[in-house]
Amino acid sequence: MSENVGPIYEVTLSVDREIIDELDVWLTEHVDEMLQIPGFVRASIFAAEDDDQGRPQRVTHYYLETDADLENYLAGPAEVMRRSATERFTGRFTASRRVLHNADMLDGALKALESCLNCGTTLSGQYCGKCGQRSRSRLISIWELLRDAFGDLLELDSRVWRTLIPLITRPGKLTRDYLEGRRARYMPPFRTYLVLSIVFFMVAFFDPKEDLKILFEPEEEVAEVSEEDAQGTAEVRDEIIRELAREGIIAGDPPGPDESTGSTTDDTDDDGDENEGGLRITLNGEDTGSGGNCDFDDIEDGDIPQWLASRLTKERLLIVCERVIADDSKAFLSKLLDNVPAALFILLPLMAFVLKLLYPLSKRYYVEHLLFVVHFHAFFFLILILQILFSRLGLLAGLPKPAVDVMVFAVSLYIPVYLYKSMRRVYEQGRVMTIAKFLVLMFAYFCGFSFILVFAALFAAFSI
Repeated sequence: MSENVGPIYEVTLSVDREIIDELDVWLTEHVDEMLQIPGFVRASIFAAEDDDQGRPQRVTHYYLETDADLENYLAGPAEVMRRSATERFTGRFTASRRVLHNADMLDGALKALESCLNCGTTLSGQYCGKCGQRSRSRLISIWELLRDAFGDLLELDSRVWRTLIPLITRPGKLTRDYLEGRRARYMPPFRTYLVLSIVFFMVAFFDPKEDLKILFEPEEEVAEVSEEDAQGTAEVRDEIIRELAREGIIAGDPPGPDESTGSTTDDTDDDGDENEGGLRITLNGEDTGSGGNCDFDDIEDGDIPQWLASRLTKERLLIVCERVIADDSKAFLSKLLDNVPAALFILLPLMAFVLKLLYPLSKRYYVEHLLFVVHFHAFFFLILILQILFSRLGLLAGLPKPAVDVMVFAVSLYIPVYLYKSMRRVYEQGRVMTIAKFLVLMFAYFCGFSFILVFAALFAAFSI
């Protein structure tokens, strides 16, 4: 027999003494199966000293032809072969593995076994079997850094595309696969939701001309002229015209001292009352002008709960109302938009609870209904992102705005259809029952969104 020049794959088993005879029989059969794998030349079984816990040990040396054969085994059949021992002797043994090389083939020096730099586990291939980190320890190049950052977006077989494509084209598939254990191929549900929600708010509220003003040429701004300034300008103009008419430079009757050539707006109606040019603010019975109506005299403390009445006093409401109306409500709208992501996140457990009530006999846990809602909200954000991008790109490409609006509206109709099909696939009920529960769920969405939007508006109003 020729001397083996390939690696030696050593497996050490520490076994409970009660099952050592049974394991010896199994190990002999297992070695015969291992020798059927390409690259495995021969094997030897040794009885080693008991370990520190007094358990007998069996050491098996597998001789392979090349290192490539060992890597192919570890990347392929290894998991299946190890499972046969795990299923038969669950919790009754421990295993450790290492790779040995012939010292003559390594220039007289034993090759030290590499350990994972991340978790310290002994490496037996290109990747760590515990944490999955690659075994290379050298510094990466700029190209590899960029590939790690954008590789998932550029690779067609990455988890990003394997998640987004079925998320939008196959309603309920991600939820169904996740519940059935097919999870490794997809992005985690909550990560998908968070990423898509962040991208949506970036796309929806990012205005290049507003946020990147320095990159655009300044636009001509029209100065706003107050009514007093306009009246003063008109008087100066009329005075100049009268002076020119007296000197004979221009012909015609000059306007009188009380006349004006400019058009003015009479602020009184036929009854002599001041005409309202807008909403009027009434604070403590005093008229403050246009802007809104902040009269809370009709509100009775008994109309709202005591815990809420102690916080929403009339004086506090008057102050908040004045702040909201000031500056065209820009600060209020900005705060409201800041609260929308948190409000939508709160909607997740509420809708999951509704599904739990709608399917009491499904034997599904609450978290399974929550998973369904997370995937649906992730789809909702994704479809909104596509609608916004299509609208902007369509207008930039010169498409007629009515055509773009029709396409966006047509895509919006897909959202309720998607929800219905998802319920059918995940919960597997008949059409009639699913339609009935779909309508209840849509009504719950309307009520829930309205409820949290009101609270988001209150938080925004009291935070400006």
